[in-house]
Amino acid sequence: MIYGMKNHGIRLKPLSEESSEMLFYGRIFGSKDIFPRQFSEVSKKILKKCGGIPLAIITASGLLANKSENIKEWFKVCDSIGSGLGGNHVMDNMRKILLLSYYDLPFHLKTCLLYLSIFPEDYAINKTQLIWRWVAEGFVQQAGDQSLFEIGESYFNELLNRSLIQPAYMDMDGTPRACRLHDTVLDLVISLSIKEHFITTILGDGKHSLESKHQVRWLSLLNNNNTAWSVMKMPKLRSLTIFKPAGVAIDPITPTLSCYHLLRVLDLQGCNVEDLASLGLVGSLTHLRYLGLPSSSKRSAKLPIEIGKLRFLQTLDLSKAGVKEVPSSVITGLGRQLMCLRGLNDSGTDLPLDGLENLTSLEVLELATVTSKCIAKKLGHLTQLRVLHVIVRLYTPDDDEWSACTNALVESLGKLTRIESLQIQPLRFHPIDLDGSMAEPLENLSRLVCFDLTTLLPAWIQAASLPILSYLAIDVLHEQRDDIKVLGTLPCLRHLVFRVSLAPEMERCVVGPDAFPCLVSCEFLVRGGGVVPGLFPRGAMPRLQNFTFRVEPEHFRSGGGSTVDDLVLGHLPSLRSVTGILSFTHDLEDDTIKSVREKLELEAAAHPNHPLRILFNR
Repeated sequence: MIYGMKNHGIRLKPLSEESSEMLFYGRIFGSKDIFPRQFSEVSKKILKKCGGIPLAIITASGLLANKSENIKEWFKVCDSIGSGLGGNHVMDNMRKILLLSYYDLPFHLKTCLLYLSIFPEDYAINKTQLIWRWVAEGFVQQAGDQSLFEIGESYFNELLNRSLIQPAYMDMDGTPRACRLHDTVLDLVISLSIKEHFITTILGDGKHSLESKHQVRWLSLLNNNNTAWSVMKMPKLRSLTIFKPAGVAIDPITPTLSCYHLLRVLDLQGCNVEDLASLGLVGSLTHLRYLGLPSSSKRSAKLPIEIGKLRFLQTLDLSKAGVKEVPSSVITGLGRQLMCLRGLNDSGTDLPLDGLENLTSLEVLELATVTSKCIAKKLGHLTQLRVLHVIVRLYTPDDDEWSACTNALVESLGKLTRIESLQIQPLRFHPIDLDGSMAEPLENLSRLVCFDLTTLLPAWIQAASLPILSYLAIDVLHEQRDDIKVLGTLPCLRHLVFRVSLAPEMERCVVGPDAFPCLVSCEFLVRGGGVVPGLFPRGAMPRLQNFTFRVEPEHFRSGGGSTVDDLVLGHLPSLRSVTGILSFTHDLEDDTIKSVREKLELEAAAHPNHPLRILFNR
């Protein structure tokens, strides 16, 4: 049942028997055609009890996927659901399936799932924030050589695989950046949280699950203007999350925050304060592990120096605060416990020179500015970094200083052998050269973004240095003859965005038939239009599904270096989507444009998948 704006119910038609089987078997075995036939009888019984409801089928399949070789377990699940006959039994059965999935979870995953009742209905829960909160709460236990975040990420993926959470905001590689709870799952999780005295929620209408304020440990305030809670004595409170209505400041209640001495998590990112200075008392919360600061009404918000007293702080999230710089006393005070410093100011947040090298446990550093050679060199001490996003901003036009800084940055990157995701950009589109040398290959780097950045493709972007790179997005000013050939040798590259601002007339690059063996999607936005499908011989790009390229029809005129035969698509068997961006000037002959467009349409029509989308860019 879906409810519209006026709460009128719209009853959705259940899935057919065939569609139910395809969904059910596909999620467990990969295909309806390969499931073991001995499971046929029990499968039909389970599907009948699901009543064609997608959520029930998906949840049941997620539960059974871990029992795919044990038919006795399937019969136990089937017997536990119910008859599924008449009335509301289908909905009752869906709840039973959800309960079975919940009780089948190991203890740590039950805790992580119940924790999600903190968030509002239909809320997109940021994956990174959620995992760091789990870590701060102590839900994630160290095991082996994996970091706490990596273990927490495995918890997140397990809940996804069991269909208890839904992915949201997918990256190009199919990795979710957030998750949501289905309304039915959220209702169940909330009821279980109340039953287990786990999460206390106070809603905007005054309703709450508060039974005994002295027992409250995890408190969530959803769109609530009532400040009565702030004078309650909750001596055992260890987690406080506030989601305030837009424009409502929490300054009147900030002095009370220092009373909750056992707080491990304080998330105020759904709030607003007049001045971040009012949060200075937070520095007395010595047990705090996670701090998410609110937005501030002041244009140049300053971080309270008292935050430097939080010796056990693991995560400092400033993504809403708009802080311009982090004081040296804060960095020095937080020291070796800090693991995540993320979401800094969009134009970059200045880091102090003093104490930066002491953040030896730091795994995530986002949107920090590199303002000098010294800062660039000190980044090399942060050897635990997995995620690094820096903005290069020097307060000088001196080219030698820029060169010294970027050389130091590349040298530091070579020391960050654990790095998995790296993003570098200049401020105000000042091109920089990253063609320095690295001491070690970045063997763990899977994502690299260098937009509006480098004059040439850096020499360290090669197969030997980046053996598992799967996502690359890079802008260069000048293309060199072998750039495409070099990129084609990256063995694990799946997603590529390659933009060239100034592509001179040059000899055609020769790409081998083994180029881009794993590439699934690519964008070649090269001025001059030199990268077209015909550049890649049969055998190259065997897995390519999405292909975007720039076409400049003047290059297809007589003597232009290309012919319409370069627009062939038939040798790329996996294509699903082709976007040709036609860029041309007003004085170009209509016949040239027409011939280019007709060739693209002809090739798309002849391709088995009929992929084509043409965009015009004058």
